[in-house]
Amino acid sequence: MYKPTIGLEIHAELKTRSKMFCDCRNDPEEKHPNLNVCPICLGHPGTLPVINKKAVEYVLKVGMALGGKPAKKSKFDRKNYFYPDLPKNYQISQYDMPLISGGELRGVRITRVHLEEDAGRLVHEVGSLVDFNRAGVPLMELVTEPDIRSSDEAVLFAKELQLILKYLGASDADMEKGLMRIEANVSVKKEGLNQSRGLVGRTGSINEPVLGTKVEVKNINSFKAVHDAIEYEIKRQVELLEKGEKIKQETRGWDDVKGITKAQRSKEEAHDYRYFPEPDLPQLDLTPSTDGFDLEKLKLEIPELPEEKRRRFEKEYLLSPEQTETLAIEPALADFFEAAVSEAKTFTDDTAITQIAFNYLTSDLRGLIKQNEMAIQDLKFTPEDFAHLAVLAHSKKISSRIAKDLLLKMFESGGDPENIIKEQGMEQISDESAILPVIHKILVENSSAVNDFKKGKVNALKFLIGQAMRELKGRGNPEALKRLIEKEIPR
Repeated sequence: MYKPTIGLEIHAELKTRSKMFCDCRNDPEEKHPNLNVCPICLGHPGTLPVINKKAVEYVLKVGMALGGKPAKKSKFDRKNYFYPDLPKNYQISQYDMPLISGGELRGVRITRVHLEEDAGRLVHEVGSLVDFNRAGVPLMELVTEPDIRSSDEAVLFAKELQLILKYLGASDADMEKGLMRIEANVSVKKEGLNQSRGLVGRTGSINEPVLGTKVEVKNINSFKAVHDAIEYEIKRQVELLEKGEKIKQETRGWDDVKGITKAQRSKEEAHDYRYFPEPDLPQLDLTPSTDGFDLEKLKLEIPELPEEKRRRFEKEYLLSPEQTETLAIEPALADFFEAAVSEAKTFTDDTAITQIAFNYLTSDLRGLIKQNEMAIQDLKFTPEDFAHLAVLAHSKKISSRIAKDLLLKMFESGGDPENIIKEQGMEQISDESAILPVIHKILVENSSAVNDFKKGKVNALKFLIGQAMRELKGRGNPEALKRLIEKEIPR
């Protein structure tokens, strides 16, 4: 039996106005190549970088949100390597003095969170070209301890981190757009063998687990790929060990089409990059009242995080874990829900209004939003208008059919639902004098259903109510229809 050990390195492009060390626009949507560039991010001789303060603040917030410890002093370093998309032939990164050390998420320990600049992008559609629009964009890197034991755990960790980045406004973290990129360090070890080794440190001997040979897997651009790449790599390593072969420490790339990892190069060590302090940038002093970084203020700006929101929504709104998750993964949807429920509760104390609002929001309204490829912030009506619709449905002043039609009209043109009801003649019909002629008609036209009802078949009554509702174009009061049909069918 082999035990996998997994660590993750996650990069996220930060949502700043400008790049990391120059004033060029940071725009991941830019389609024209080499438009957002300048002598600094192109690495021209004699240019001097300037630190983007907002990017530093974002990394500090992310680190503190994860329970990490901000450094008292931090610096940038040059990481030297040659690659076509790296215009300076080195990357400004951080080595021994990262902005954040420690922290934890979903039971996985965080080693460090640091800040660096992104590289350019190679374009292979027509020959081999380089687009430097992305070069110099602020890039956060988070490194975990090797605490992850399965591909499923890795996916859950990455999804939760993505959500936290969105909550903090630090990054859109869209993997399809390359705004969040994941590398997995995977090793396997036969259980029961070489469980620990003695290490002599400053305080004496300590035990540290002996892990298998680490293989780094790159080119992972979706959560499905995270799962599949790790699964494949575990299987590949186990098969090699079973044959008595050794695992090579190397970097492999994930081939999404073939579903395999491919060898790329031997794994570099830190000394291969010849790190040294960036001479053109000052050391950052993060102690209070220096360099303009107010850590206490930044900590206060951290909003309610996903796990806190889940717990509160379950307790405050009596939602199920599945329902809270639906809202937690879409912060804008959760905000809309809270504003709507707050308004609805000024009309009724019945807790059922929460479920009604949730159901119409997450099924009907969210369906319309996705169908029209828009954001909830672009709706033509307010959460208060939506709350009024939920209250009308809760009080039985409108049927569920009318509520759906009403929501569609609100979506198309906006407005308060009560005004739309009056203007469109959508009031619910409860008057017996208006309902009885319709009931008499459907009872005559559906004699077989009437006979089934007499025999005690419950579904026959539902069918008759549905027929009457169709005649009334969805405006009939379901309770009145049920009562009058039962009254009019002779026993």
